[in-house]
Amino acid sequence: MIHPSASVHPSAVIEGDVTLEANVTVGPFTYISGNIVIGEGTEVMSHVVIKGHTIIGKENRIFPQAVIGEENQDKKYGGEDTKVIIGDRNVIRESAQIHRGTTQDKYETVIGNDNLLCVNAHIAHDVIVGNHTHIGNNAILGGHVTVGDYAGVMALSAIHPFCTVGAYAYVGGCSAVVQDVPPYVLAQGNHATPFGLNKVGLQRNGFEKAEIRTLFKAYKEIYRSGNTLTETRPVLIEMAKETPSVQRFIDMLDTTERGIIR
Repeated sequence: MIHPSASVHPSAVIEGDVTLEANVTVGPFTYISGNIVIGEGTEVMSHVVIKGHTIIGKENRIFPQAVIGEENQDKKYGGEDTKVIIGDRNVIRESAQIHRGTTQDKYETVIGNDNLLCVNAHIAHDVIVGNHTHIGNNAILGGHVTVGDYAGVMALSAIHPFCTVGAYAYVGGCSAVVQDVPPYVLAQGNHATPFGLNKVGLQRNGFEKAEIRTLFKAYKEIYRSGNTLTETRPVLIEMAKETPSVQRFIDMLDTTERGIIR
C-alpha cells in the first residue's frame, strides 16, 4: 500500500507486501522488496536496498547505498523470517548495513530512536541499539551486541559479538572491545581499557556536577579500590540510594557474561 502523498521515483523498484505511509519519499534506483513498512515522513534516498521483514518508523533519513534488512552473515542462518525494526528520526548514512536477526537469539535486530549511524557502519544480526547513540564511520557492531542509550562507538571501532556498551559510555576511535563497557565509561584502545568517565558526554546530557562526582566515586570503587567486584557491589548499592544513576553500574555487574573491560 502506497499512501497518495508518498513520492516514488519512476526508476525505483518496489515489490512484495510494501507499505509506504504518508509523505514517504523514495529516490531513484532504490530497491524495496519483502514485507516492508516505512513510516510517515521517512526519506529514502537513491540506490538504497531495503529487504526482508523490515519495519521503519517515522521521519528517518536513509542515505544512498544503505542496505537494510538483508540476510545476515551468520552461517547458521537458513532464510528464516526474522526482522529488522527501526524507530523514528534516525539518520542512516551512506553504505550503512543493518542485517536481520536470527532464530538462535532475538529473531530481530532493533534500532531505537534519534540515532546517527555514520558512513559504512555495520549493525550485525540480533544487535540492539538504544536511543540517541552515535555509531561512527566504519564502526562494527558484531552479532548480539547491545549499545545503550546516549552511547558512542567511534570510527573504525569494533565491538565483539555478545558485548554490551553501556548507556552514556564512549568508545574512542580505532578501538577493539572484547568485554562489556560499563555505563558512563570512556574506553579506548586495542583491547579497549577504561580511561575514566565520559565526562563531556554526561555534561552535554544534563548530568549535574554532584551526580557526576558520585559517578566518579563509583568508577573509582570499581577500578581503583583494589576490591573484588563482589566486595564493591554493596558499596555501589549504598551510593545508588542517594544517586539512582549509580544503579546502571550495578545492573551491568549483575548481568555481564563476558566481564567488564579492565
